[in-house]
Amino acid sequence: MIFSDLYINGKWVEGAGRHPVYDPSDGSVITEIAIAGDKEVDAAMNAAAAAFPTFAQTPSRQRGEMLRRAFEIMIAEADDLARLISRENGKVFADAKGEVLYAAEFFRWFSEEAVRIEGDFRTSPSGDKRIIVTNQPIGVSLLITPWNFPAAMATRKIGPAIAAGCTVIVKPATETPLTTLAIVDILHRAGVPAGVVNVITPIPAGPAITRLLEDPRLKNLSFTGSTQVGKILLKQAADRVIRTSMELGGNAPFIVLDDADIDEAVSGAMIAKLRNGGAACTAANIHQQF
Repeated sequence: MIFSDLYINGKWVEGAGRHPVYDPSDGSVITEIAIAGDKEVDAAMNAAAAAFPTFAQTPSRQRGEMLRRAFEIMIAEADDLARLISRENGKVFADAKGEVLYAAEFFRWFSEEAVRIEGDFRTSPSGDKRIIVTNQPIGVSLLITPWNFPAAMATRKIGPAIAAGCTVIVKPATETPLTTLAIVDILHRAGVPAGVVNVITPIPAGPAITRLLEDPRLKNLSFTGSTQVGKILLKQAADRVIRTSMELGGNAPFIVLDDADIDEAVSGAMIAKLRNGGAACTAANIHQQF
């Protein structure tokens, strides 16, 4: 089943219009996704903000069990998810299946880490006091993911947020939103409460992201994408001193030394440069030097 509506407050929402998602292998339309207008963007923020106080107090063991169930569902449905990734992203099935397994591991890892969020207890420099540090969920988080790894980039952001007790608004890439929507359905079936995870697909994205960043209830921004867009988001986040996590661009040199096995080096270079169709932030930057 392909999900194409917005996911807000535990429900599928039609949105303000529709936009096609294409199969890059032949240009055919897979489906049309819902477009999030201002009304839907505000609804996602309202839902995340309303769910946060309760979810933040949910026992960490319960949050971990939600993620563990999501991991198990992803593994059981790995082939279906891989086929969906192949259709909307264009990567071969083997690469897509590898991504699903990699993506699911974020849910398993953070299901275990949810109960290991530690604080600190120490003596003050003066020696006459005890300092106790506790970690608390920061609040509503905006998660923006790229098109090249639609499953892994979603789970690696959603997983730690749920483990920590945060609620989120996810904005996937317009080219590959279907995988994120499928993962959100998995989280729904795994028992994640309404409002904790919300997915919007505004077109164009810029005004909607600005609208969210200007909302005082938003406390955190996680973005994976280009350095150019990251700079814009950092400037906008600075106005309210929003905490940010940025994964921008990439620089991965491939160095071949004089005594290298050239055949092995060429084989390694092909994998390093062309894995995932070359669409990876870790793809090798190869420059010939004499």
